[in-house]
Amino acid sequence: MRDLGARERLDAAGDAILSGVERVMQSWVERRVSFIADAWGRLDAASRATLDARARAAGVAATVRVASELRELFATDVAEQRTTPLEIVRTAAREVTAVLAVAEIPPIERDAFDQRAFPDDLYGVTPSTLSDLGDEGLGPLQLAWGLAKTQVLRPGLAD
Repeated sequence: MRDLGARERLDAAGDAILSGVERVMQSWVERRVSFIADAWGRLDAASRATLDARARAAGVAATVRVASELRELFATDVAEQRTTPLEIVRTAAREVTAVLAVAEIPPIERDAFDQRAFPDDLYGVTPSTLSDLGDEGLGPLQLAWGLAKTQVLRPGLAD
């Protein structure tokens, strides 16, 4: 098997990230909503059913939105990219937050760093890594993508 060049590695990592996110994002949104709702523990059965339905819809919406933003990032010239796949994936916390806020579940207490880093994430659900979405194979792809991007931008580095 021939060694792929940096551009091919970048494209392959981007494709794998996109595929993985499309596969697991909806269930991640649903799990995060469920986790916070379970921890709060004050929803009656009808309210919980409504919350679960909203979480499913939010998961679909987050998947569509995040996948679209990832496609846009990967289609952008490497030198013009101003974000990373992880930063885009982290924005899915907004759909989780919206579902929980509509259910009037109070925000959790967060440390000062999280409040500064993710001010809109009132429930502490922002993923730290791509693996946090529920697929351990996604984590290394972020590193592979970043290394390949660096090699595209700076040919000759570790190639």
